[in-house]
Amino acid sequence: MSRHVSSVTHCRMPFHFRNFNFFWSHTVKQVDKTYGTLCANAAEEDPIKDKDKDNDKGSAVSDMLVDGFGRMHNYLRISLTERCNLRCHYCMPAEGVELTPSPQLLTHHEIFRLANLFVTSGVDKIRLTGGEPTLRKDILDICLNLSSLKGLKTLAITTNGITLASKLPMLKQCGITSLNISLDTLVPAKFEFITRRKGHHRVIDSINAAIDLGYNPVKVNCVVMRGFNDDEMCDFVNLTRDKPINIRFIEFMPFDGNVWNVKKLVPYSEMLDTVAKQFPGLKRLHDHPTETAKNFQIDGHTGTVSFITSMTEHFCAGCNRLRLLADGNLKVCLFGPSEVSLRDPLRCGVGDEELREIIGAAVKRKKASHAGMFDIAKTTNRPMIHIGG
Repeated sequence: MSRHVSSVTHCRMPFHFRNFNFFWSHTVKQVDKTYGTLCANAAEEDPIKDKDKDNDKGSAVSDMLVDGFGRMHNYLRISLTERCNLRCHYCMPAEGVELTPSPQLLTHHEIFRLANLFVTSGVDKIRLTGGEPTLRKDILDICLNLSSLKGLKTLAITTNGITLASKLPMLKQCGITSLNISLDTLVPAKFEFITRRKGHHRVIDSINAAIDLGYNPVKVNCVVMRGFNDDEMCDFVNLTRDKPINIRFIEFMPFDGNVWNVKKLVPYSEMLDTVAKQFPGLKRLHDHPTETAKNFQIDGHTGTVSFITSMTEHFCAGCNRLRLLADGNLKVCLFGPSEVSLRDPLRCGVGDEELREIIGAAVKRKKASHAGMFDIAKTTNRPMIHIGG
Protein backbone atom coordinates (compact mmCIF):
# COMPACT_ATOMS: atom_id res chain seq x y z
CA MET A 1 0.00 0.00 0.00
CA SER A 2 1.37 3.41 -0.94
CA ARG A 3 2.51 5.58 1.93
CA HIS A 4 2.45 8.71 -0.20
CA VAL A 5 0.03 11.58 0.02
CA SER A 6 -1.64 12.45 -3.25
CA SER A 7 -3.83 15.38 -4.16
CA VAL A 8 -7.45 14.63 -3.37
CA THR A 9 -9.27 14.28 -6.68
CA HIS A 10 -12.76 13.79 -5.22
CA CYS A 11 -12.90 17.13 -3.40
CA ARG A 12 -15.87 19.36 -3.89
CA MET A 13 -15.09 21.15 -7.16
CA PRO A 14 -15.18 23.63 -8.71
CA PHE A 15 -14.13 25.93 -5.91
CA HIS A 16 -16.30 29.05 -5.95
CA PHE A 17 -14.68 30.70 -2.88
CA ARG A 18 -18.17 31.17 -1.41
CA ASN A 19 -18.26 34.96 -1.36
CA PHE A 20 -14.65 35.31 -0.28
CA ASN A 21 -14.68 39.00 -1.04
CA PHE A 22 -16.82 39.20 2.09
CA PHE A 23 -14.71 36.61 3.92
CA TRP A 24 -11.49 38.56 3.51
CA SER A 25 -11.98 42.30 3.83
CA HIS A 26 -9.15 44.55 2.73
CA THR A 27 -8.76 46.46 5.96
CA VAL A 28 -5.12 46.33 7.00
CA LYS A 29 -3.79 47.73 10.23
CA GLN A 30 -0.63 49.80 10.22
CA VAL A 31 2.29 47.69 11.40
CA ASP A 32 3.80 49.07 14.60
CA LYS A 33 7.37 50.07 13.84
CA THR A 34 8.46 50.75 17.40
CA TYR A 35 9.70 47.31 18.50
CA GLY A 36 13.08 47.77 20.16
CA THR A 37 16.07 49.91 19.26
CA LEU A 38 19.50 48.95 18.08
CA CYS A 39 22.33 49.80 20.47
CA ALA A 40 24.31 52.67 18.99
CA ASN A 41 27.59 50.95 19.75
CA ALA A 42 26.52 47.48 18.62
CA ALA A 43 29.11 45.25 17.08
CA GLU A 44 28.18 43.83 13.71
CA GLU A 45 28.64 40.27 14.90
CA ASP A 46 29.53 38.67 18.23
CA PRO A 47 31.96 35.75 18.15
CA ILE A 48 30.93 32.52 19.82
CA LYS A 49 32.74 32.33 23.11
CA ASP A 50 33.94 29.02 24.52
CA LYS A 51 31.71 28.11 27.41
CA ASP A 52 31.28 25.17 29.74
CA LYS A 53 27.80 23.95 28.88
CA ASP A 54 27.47 22.22 32.22
CA ASN A 55 28.09 25.27 34.38
CA ASP A 56 25.50 27.37 36.17
CA LYS A 57 22.85 24.67 36.21
CA GLY A 58 21.86 25.36 39.79
CA SER A 59 18.52 26.54 41.09
CA ALA A 60 19.35 30.23 40.52
CA VAL A 61 19.69 29.71 36.78
CA SER A 62 16.75 27.31 36.55
CA ASP A 63 14.63 29.95 38.28
CA MET A 64 15.20 32.15 35.21
CA LEU A 65 12.70 29.95 33.36
CA VAL A 66 10.02 29.82 36.07
CA ASP A 67 7.28 32.45 36.00
CA GLY A 68 5.21 33.83 38.85
CA PHE A 69 2.70 30.98 38.51
CA GLY A 70 5.24 28.17 38.79
CA ARG A 71 5.33 27.33 35.08
CA MET A 72 8.68 25.97 33.91
CA HIS A 73 9.57 27.08 30.39
CA ASN A 74 11.68 24.36 28.76
CA TYR A 75 10.55 25.01 25.16
CA LEU A 76 12.08 27.81 23.06
CA ARG A 77 10.82 28.76 19.61
CA ILE A 78 13.41 30.64 17.53
CA SER A 79 12.37 32.59 14.44
CA LEU A 80 15.24 32.52 11.93
CA THR A 81 13.82 35.01 9.44
CA GLU A 82 10.85 37.24 8.70
CA ARG A 83 11.03 36.39 5.00
CA CYS A 84 8.55 34.00 3.44
CA ASN A 85 7.87 32.65 -0.04
CA LEU A 86 4.09 32.61 0.53
CA ARG A 87 1.61 35.39 1.34
CA CYS A 88 -1.05 33.58 3.35
CA HIS A 89 -4.17 35.61 4.13
CA TYR A 90 -4.14 34.72 7.84
CA CYS A 91 -0.48 35.65 8.23
CA MET A 92 -0.04 38.95 6.41
CA PRO A 93 -1.83 41.47 4.17
CA ALA A 94 -1.61 41.17 0.39
CA GLU A 95 1.08 43.83 0.10
CA GLY A 96 3.19 42.07 2.71
CA VAL A 97 4.67 43.73 5.77
CA GLU A 98 7.72 45.88 6.35
CA LEU A 99 10.58 43.56 7.22
CA THR A 100 13.27 44.29 9.77
CA PRO A 101 16.53 45.35 8.04
CA SER A 102 19.01 42.47 7.89
CA PRO A 103 21.64 44.09 10.17
CA GLN A 104 19.03 44.17 12.93
CA LEU A 105 18.33 40.43 12.73
CA LEU A 106 20.18 37.96 14.92
CA THR A 107 23.30 36.46 13.37
CA HIS A 108 24.08 32.75 13.42
CA HIS A 109 26.53 33.34 16.28
CA GLU A 110 24.05 35.38 18.29
CA ILE A 111 21.39 32.70 17.88
CA PHE A 112 23.81 30.07 19.10
CA ARG A 113 24.94 32.09 22.10
CA LEU A 114 21.38 32.81 23.24
CA ALA A 115 20.27 29.23 22.58
CA ASN A 116 23.19 27.94 24.62
CA LEU A 117 22.15 30.25 27.46
CA PHE A 118 18.60 28.89 27.41
CA VAL A 119 19.65 25.24 27.12
CA THR A 120 22.13 25.44 30.00
CA SER A 121 19.26 26.93 32.00
CA GLY A 122 16.86 24.05 31.35
CA VAL A 123 15.40 24.38 27.85
CA ASP A 124 15.40 20.92 26.22
CA LYS A 125 13.31 21.62 23.11
CA ILE A 126 13.94 24.19 20.39
CA ARG A 127 11.69 24.77 17.39
CA LEU A 128 12.91 26.79 14.40
CA THR A 129 10.28 28.98 12.77
CA GLY A 130 9.96 32.02 10.50
CA GLY A 131 8.79 33.52 8.19
CA GLU A 132 9.93 30.45 6.34
CA PRO A 133 13.02 29.09 8.13
CA THR A 134 14.30 27.09 5.14
CA LEU A 135 14.95 30.40 3.34
CA ARG A 136 17.76 31.19 5.76
CA LYS A 137 20.98 30.45 3.85
CA ASP A 138 22.91 29.27 6.91
CA ILE A 139 20.13 27.04 8.27
CA LEU A 140 22.24 23.88 8.02
CA ASP A 141 25.04 25.40 10.09
CA ILE A 142 22.50 26.70 12.61
CA CYS A 143 20.91 23.25 12.94
CA LEU A 144 24.26 21.51 13.25
CA ASN A 145 25.41 23.82 16.04
CA LEU A 146 22.11 23.80 17.93
CA SER A 147 21.85 20.01 17.79
CA SER A 148 25.27 19.81 19.47
CA LEU A 149 24.03 21.60 22.60
CA LYS A 150 24.28 19.25 25.57
CA GLY A 151 20.88 18.83 27.18
CA LEU A 152 18.84 19.57 24.05
CA LYS A 153 16.51 16.62 23.38
CA THR A 154 14.43 17.93 20.46
CA LEU A 155 15.31 20.19 17.54
CA ALA A 156 12.15 20.77 15.49
CA ILE A 157 11.17 22.96 12.55
CA THR A 158 7.89 24.44 11.34
CA THR A 159 7.84 25.06 7.58
CA ASN A 160 5.44 25.73 4.73
CA GLY A 161 7.07 22.88 2.80
CA ILE A 162 7.69 24.79 -0.43
CA THR A 163 11.46 24.15 -0.48
CA LEU A 164 11.64 21.44 2.18
CA ALA A 165 11.72 18.25 0.10
CA SER A 166 15.19 18.80 -1.37
CA LYS A 167 16.64 20.16 1.87
CA LEU A 168 15.19 17.67 4.33
CA PRO A 169 17.84 14.91 3.99
CA MET A 170 20.59 17.37 5.00
CA LEU A 171 18.41 18.96 7.67
CA LYS A 172 17.91 15.53 9.21
CA GLN A 173 21.66 14.89 9.12
CA CYS A 174 22.20 18.25 10.83
CA GLY A 175 19.92 17.33 13.72
CA ILE A 176 16.26 18.08 12.90
CA THR A 177 14.36 15.46 14.89
CA SER A 178 10.75 16.48 14.21
CA LEU A 179 8.85 18.75 11.86
CA ASN A 180 5.53 20.46 11.24
CA ILE A 181 4.42 21.24 7.69
CA SER A 182 1.67 23.79 7.09
CA LEU A 183 -1.06 22.86 4.60
CA ASP A 184 -4.53 24.41 4.77
CA THR A 185 -6.18 22.76 1.78
CA LEU A 186 -5.97 19.67 -0.40
CA VAL A 187 -7.33 21.59 -3.41
CA PRO A 188 -4.60 23.30 -5.50
CA ALA A 189 -6.92 26.17 -6.52
CA LYS A 190 -7.69 26.95 -2.90
CA PHE A 191 -4.00 26.76 -2.04
CA GLU A 192 -3.16 29.36 -4.65
CA PHE A 193 -5.94 31.61 -3.37
CA ILE A 194 -5.05 31.44 0.33
CA THR A 195 -1.27 31.69 -0.18
CA ARG A 196 -1.36 34.01 -3.21
CA ARG A 197 1.29 31.72 -4.71
CA LYS A 198 1.57 28.38 -6.53
CA GLY A 199 3.25 25.36 -4.98
CA HIS A 200 0.64 22.94 -3.63
CA HIS A 201 2.42 19.95 -5.20
CA ARG A 202 5.68 20.98 -3.54
CA VAL A 203 4.10 20.82 -0.10
CA ILE A 204 2.68 17.37 -0.89
CA ASP A 205 6.16 16.30 -2.05
CA SER A 206 7.63 17.53 1.24
CA ILE A 207 5.13 15.54 3.29
CA ASN A 208 5.99 12.43 1.26
CA ALA A 209 9.73 13.10 1.66
CA ALA A 210 9.33 13.36 5.42
CA ILE A 211 7.45 10.03 5.50
CA ASP A 212 10.14 8.38 3.37
CA LEU A 213 12.87 9.66 5.71
CA GLY A 214 11.16 8.04 8.67
CA TYR A 215 9.70 11.02 10.51
CA ASN A 216 6.90 9.70 12.70
CA PRO A 217 4.64 11.45 13.05
CA VAL A 218 4.79 13.97 10.24
CA LYS A 219 2.76 16.82 11.71
CA VAL A 220 0.57 18.74 9.26
CA ASN A 221 -0.79 22.08 10.51
CA CYS A 222 -4.15 23.15 9.10
CA VAL A 223 -5.73 26.49 10.06
CA VAL A 224 -9.48 25.91 9.75
CA MET A 225 -11.49 28.85 8.37
CA ARG A 226 -15.23 28.93 7.90
CA GLY A 227 -16.28 29.09 4.28
CA PHE A 228 -12.82 28.19 3.04
CA ASN A 229 -11.61 24.77 4.15
CA ASP A 230 -13.98 23.64 6.91
CA ASP A 231 -15.58 21.27 4.38
CA GLU A 232 -12.22 19.50 3.89
CA MET A 233 -11.64 18.37 7.45
CA CYS A 234 -12.63 14.76 6.87
CA ASP A 235 -10.50 14.64 3.71
CA PHE A 236 -7.53 15.66 5.86
CA VAL A 237 -8.40 13.03 8.46
CA ASN A 238 -8.41 10.37 5.73
CA LEU A 239 -4.69 11.08 5.21
CA THR A 240 -4.05 9.51 8.62
CA ARG A 241 -5.60 6.17 7.66
CA ASP A 242 -2.46 4.53 6.27
CA LYS A 243 0.27 7.09 6.92
CA PRO A 244 2.12 8.29 10.06
CA ILE A 245 0.59 11.76 9.79
CA ASN A 246 -0.67 13.86 12.68
CA ILE A 247 -3.27 16.29 11.30
CA ARG A 248 -3.42 19.33 13.56
CA PHE A 249 -6.55 21.46 13.12
CA ILE A 250 -5.88 24.99 14.41
CA GLU A 251 -8.47 27.58 15.38
CA PHE A 252 -8.11 30.80 13.38
CA MET A 253 -6.23 33.34 15.54
CA PRO A 254 -6.08 37.16 15.38
CA PHE A 255 -2.85 38.95 14.45
CA ASP A 256 -2.16 42.35 12.93
CA GLY A 257 -2.98 42.38 9.22
CA ASN A 258 -5.11 39.23 9.00
CA VAL A 259 -8.45 41.00 9.65
CA TRP A 260 -9.65 38.42 12.17
CA ASN A 261 -13.39 38.03 12.60
CA VAL A 262 -15.23 35.60 14.86
CA LYS A 263 -17.38 34.63 11.86
CA LYS A 264 -14.27 33.06 10.31
CA LEU A 265 -13.55 31.01 13.43
CA VAL A 266 -14.59 27.37 13.50
CA PRO A 267 -14.54 26.48 17.22
CA TYR A 268 -13.03 23.28 18.56
CA SER A 269 -16.42 21.90 19.58
CA GLU A 270 -17.68 22.18 16.01
CA MET A 271 -14.52 20.73 14.49
CA LEU A 272 -14.62 17.79 16.89
CA ASP A 273 -18.28 17.14 16.09
CA THR A 274 -17.57 17.17 12.35
CA VAL A 275 -14.79 14.60 12.67
CA ALA A 276 -16.59 12.41 15.22
CA LYS A 277 -19.66 12.07 13.02
CA GLN A 278 -17.60 10.79 10.10
CA PHE A 279 -15.18 8.74 12.23
CA PRO A 280 -17.04 7.15 15.16
CA GLY A 281 -13.86 5.38 16.28
CA LEU A 282 -12.36 8.70 17.42
CA LYS A 283 -10.82 8.36 20.91
CA ARG A 284 -9.11 10.95 23.10
CA LEU A 285 -5.47 10.26 23.99
CA HIS A 286 -3.75 11.18 27.24
CA ASP A 287 -2.06 14.56 26.80
CA HIS A 288 0.99 15.87 28.63
CA PRO A 289 0.14 18.86 30.90
CA THR A 290 2.21 21.18 28.65
CA GLU A 291 0.64 19.92 25.41
CA THR A 292 -0.89 22.61 23.21
CA ALA A 293 -3.05 20.15 21.28
CA LYS A 294 -5.95 17.89 22.19
CA ASN A 295 -4.93 14.59 20.63
CA PHE A 296 -7.10 11.78 19.26
CA GLN A 297 -6.66 8.36 17.72
CA ILE A 298 -9.08 6.75 15.27
CA ASP A 299 -9.55 3.00 15.33
CA GLY A 300 -7.65 1.42 12.45
CA HIS A 301 -5.72 4.59 11.53
CA THR A 302 -1.94 4.74 11.49
CA GLY A 303 -1.83 8.48 12.16
CA THR A 304 -3.58 10.75 14.64
CA VAL A 305 -5.76 13.87 14.74
CA SER A 306 -5.25 16.89 16.98
CA PHE A 307 -7.01 20.17 17.71
CA ILE A 308 -5.25 23.37 18.81
CA THR A 309 -7.85 25.41 20.65
CA SER A 310 -6.12 28.70 21.45
CA MET A 311 -9.32 30.73 21.08
CA THR A 312 -12.13 28.74 22.68
CA GLU A 313 -10.31 26.53 25.21
CA HIS A 314 -6.93 28.05 25.97
CA PHE A 315 -4.10 26.00 27.47
CA CYS A 316 -2.30 28.83 29.25
CA ALA A 317 -2.10 26.99 32.59
CA GLY A 318 0.38 24.50 31.13
CA CYS A 319 2.28 26.89 28.86
CA ASN A 320 6.00 26.10 28.74
CA ARG A 321 6.91 28.13 25.63
CA LEU A 322 9.04 31.21 25.06
CA ARG A 323 9.70 32.88 21.70
CA LEU A 324 12.91 34.43 20.43
CA LEU A 325 12.02 36.57 17.42
CA ALA A 326 14.27 37.05 14.40
CA ASP A 327 15.14 40.57 15.53
CA GLY A 328 16.24 39.30 18.94
CA ASN A 329 13.16 40.27 20.95
CA LEU A 330 11.96 37.81 23.58
CA LYS A 331 8.21 37.25 23.66
CA VAL A 332 6.81 35.33 26.62
CA CYS A 333 3.24 35.03 25.28
CA LEU A 334 2.17 34.60 21.67
CA PHE A 335 -0.82 36.88 22.15
CA GLY A 336 0.75 39.42 24.49
CA PRO A 337 2.22 42.66 23.11
CA SER A 338 5.05 42.71 25.67
CA GLU A 339 8.56 42.11 24.28
CA VAL A 340 12.09 42.68 25.53
CA SER A 341 15.21 42.92 23.37
CA LEU A 342 18.02 40.45 23.95
CA ARG A 343 19.85 41.57 20.82
CA ASP A 344 20.59 45.08 22.08
CA PRO A 345 22.22 44.12 25.39
CA LEU A 346 24.01 41.25 23.64
CA ARG A 347 25.53 43.65 21.12
CA CYS A 348 26.35 46.12 23.84
CA GLY A 349 28.61 43.51 25.40
CA VAL A 350 26.69 42.41 28.49
CA GLY A 351 27.60 39.07 30.03
CA ASP A 352 25.53 35.95 30.46
CA GLU A 353 24.46 36.80 34.00
CA GLU A 354 23.01 40.13 32.89
CA LEU A 355 21.20 38.38 30.02
CA ARG A 356 19.80 35.84 32.48
CA GLU A 357 18.50 38.66 34.64
CA ILE A 358 16.75 40.27 31.65
CA ILE A 359 15.24 36.94 30.60
CA GLY A 360 14.19 36.03 34.12
CA ALA A 361 12.52 39.39 34.68
CA ALA A 362 10.54 39.03 31.45
CA VAL A 363 9.44 35.49 32.34
CA LYS A 364 8.33 36.64 35.81
CA ARG A 365 6.09 39.27 34.18
CA LYS A 366 4.23 36.64 32.17
CA LYS A 367 0.50 36.72 32.90
CA ALA A 368 -1.56 33.76 34.04
CA SER A 369 -3.40 33.59 30.71
CA HIS A 370 -4.03 35.56 27.56
CA ALA A 371 -6.82 38.12 27.44
CA GLY A 372 -9.44 36.00 25.65
CA MET A 373 -10.20 35.95 21.93
CA PHE A 374 -12.24 39.14 21.71
CA ASP A 375 -9.75 41.20 23.72
CA ILE A 376 -6.86 39.63 21.80
CA ALA A 377 -8.44 40.86 18.57
CA LYS A 378 -8.36 44.43 19.93
CA THR A 379 -4.80 44.22 21.29
CA THR A 380 -1.90 45.62 19.28
CA ASN A 381 0.40 42.78 18.33
CA ARG A 382 2.77 41.99 15.54
CA PRO A 383 1.79 40.18 12.34
CA MET A 384 2.41 36.45 12.59
CA ILE A 385 5.17 36.74 9.98
CA HIS A 386 7.17 38.82 12.50
CA ILE A 387 6.46 36.62 15.51
CA GLY A 388 7.14 33.23 13.96
CA GLY A 389 4.93 30.16 13.82
